[in-house]
Amino acid sequence: MEITILDGGMGQELVQRAGRATPLWSLQALMDAPELVRTVHDEFFAAGADVATSNTYAVLPDRLAAFGMEEKLEELVETGCRIAAEARDAAGHGLVAGSLGPLGFSYQPDKAPPAEDAAEIYARIASLQARIVDVLLLETMSSIDQARGGLMGSQASGKPVWVAFSVDDEDGTRLRSGEPLTAAADLLEEFKPERVLLNCSRPEAVSQGIPLLVESHGHVGAYANGFTKIDPKFDRIGATTDLLEARKDIDPVAYSVFAKQWVDAGANTIGGCCEISPAHIAELARCLTGGAKTLHRAAV
Repeated sequence: MEITILDGGMGQELVQRAGRATPLWSLQALMDAPELVRTVHDEFFAAGADVATSNTYAVLPDRLAAFGMEEKLEELVETGCRIAAEARDAAGHGLVAGSLGPLGFSYQPDKAPPAEDAAEIYARIASLQARIVDVLLLETMSSIDQARGGLMGSQASGKPVWVAFSVDDEDGTRLRSGEPLTAAADLLEEFKPERVLLNCSRPEAVSQGIPLLVESHGHVGAYANGFTKIDPKFDRIGATTDLLEARKDIDPVAYSVFAKQWVDAGANTIGGCCEISPAHIAELARCLTGGAKTLHRAAV
């Protein structure tokens, strides 16, 4: 089975390298240090990643509106996707996945608009990203309705769509909304995304969820985070990621042990989310694929 290696956590890499967490989070680097974003993409490709995920997770109308920056949406989408595409071209292989983060806030699906309203918002962003990226990646979808809005909105883009669900850290058989992960089966059958993944949850929870996804889709993947837990105060736009403590026990080798579990369970797209560094991705590439390999855009 061929394994696709995703990249790791762009946002936390930027925070660590900049030495500060701001309310704008990864958006800050797009405006102030685009060269740093490019460096992180380059390092993930050099480590063995097949995919560069654009630094556009937080480039959403509601996030920008909170800082009076609504008019910068198109510019920031273009910048984030272009930097990832330039890194892909420099690497000479791989794909760009256009990141579409959750409306409302991460891990807070109750704050998201209804699917029909969300679909209009995602359709606009997806059309902008589709000019540059190879695939669209809906990330950290924490309820069925939240994922439905993203899938509805991205369908007309003309690009393949991947959807990543975030599961409860204590019970990986459930979404963060409390809904059973198996409840996504009808949604996946309706919209037929090309790949279905679990992301931004503890590795232990991901290990619980992957076997359930494998039952309902033929191309499953995972990219977990390295947080100890999601702090209850990290619940609104403007909250800073220094509220989220990194685990000390998830070094590259430890993370790869979890990744092997996911592959054994049937996953074939593996990477990392927050706190997962280029060193982690290098270990994944080494132990899962024997090193870097070529994934051509035409293969998607």
